[in-house]
Amino acid sequence: MIKETSANTLHGIGALILFLLVNIASAVGFVWALVTQTFVLAPVAVLIGFIAFICLFGVFRVQPNQAVALTLFGKYKGSTTEPGLRWANPFYSKKPVSLRVRNFDSDKLKVNDLGGSPIEIAAVVVWKVVDSAEALFAVDDFVDFVQTQSEAALRQMATSYAYDGADDDGEISLRSHTNEIAAHLQKETQERLDKAGVEVLEARISHLAYAPEIASAMLQRQQAGAIIAARQRIVEGAVSMVDSAIKKLSADGVVELDEERKAAMVSNLLVVLCGDKATQPIVNAGSLY
Repeated sequence: MIKETSANTLHGIGALILFLLVNIASAVGFVWALVTQTFVLAPVAVLIGFIAFICLFGVFRVQPNQAVALTLFGKYKGSTTEPGLRWANPFYSKKPVSLRVRNFDSDKLKVNDLGGSPIEIAAVVVWKVVDSAEALFAVDDFVDFVQTQSEAALRQMATSYAYDGADDDGEISLRSHTNEIAAHLQKETQERLDKAGVEVLEARISHLAYAPEIASAMLQRQQAGAIIAARQRIVEGAVSMVDSAIKKLSADGVVELDEERKAAMVSNLLVVLCGDKATQPIVNAGSLY
C-alpha cells in the first residue's frame, strides 16, 4: 500500500529567477563566442542554455490546501503541500489533489429497514483527502469511490435499524435516535474509505420517509398509536381525579356514599372526563336516594 511521503522541493521563485538568468547568460556567452570566434565555447553555452531551459519546466504551483504528488517514470517520489511556486525535478509528473472539505449528497435510496418495511433514505457525507498518495494510486477514481462506498454504507446502516421504535424499550431507530445513527453511519463509511486516503468528518441522514406504497398505511398506524397513547393518558388522569374527588368528599364529610352510589359516581365521572364530546348536565331536583 502506497503511503504519502514528503517530497523535497525548492523555492520556485528563486529557481525561476536563477534559470532565467542562466538562459540569458548562455545566450550572451554564445554571442560573445561568435564575436570573438571562440567557437569551442559556443556549444558549451548552447548546452548550458538548453539545460537551464529544461529546468524551467520543473517550476510548478501549489494552491492553498492542496497537495501535489510527484512521480518519476511511474514511481511515486512524494508529495508537497507547501503553497506557492515550488521547483522539483523537471522530469517529475505532477498530479494535484485538493485537500479541501467536500460534501457528498447521496440520492434517495429505497431499502428495507430491520423490520422489512421499505423506506426512502438519503445522507450527506462531509469528507476530505488526508493522504494524496492513497487517493491517487490506491483507487481508480477516489471521488467516484467515495460516492459509491458512501451509498453502500448507507444501505448497510439502514438495514440494521427499524424506521421507528417504541421509546420505552430503548431500541435505537432511524427516526428517533439521530445522533447514534449518525455516529454509526460515519463509522461505517470511514471503514470503507480508509483505503482511499479519505477522512469522513461527518455523516448524517438528510431524508428519511416510508416508501410511497406503504406511506399511508404507516401513517394510519402512527396515528392509531398516538390515539391509544393519548387515551391511556386521559384514563390515568381521570381515574386519579375520581379517586381524589371521592376521598375529598369523604374526608370533608360532605356526603356519605355507599358502594353502589360510589360506583355510579365513578361511572358518571369517567364518562364526563373520558368522553370525546362535552356532556349535558342533568340537575337532580329530588332526593339523592
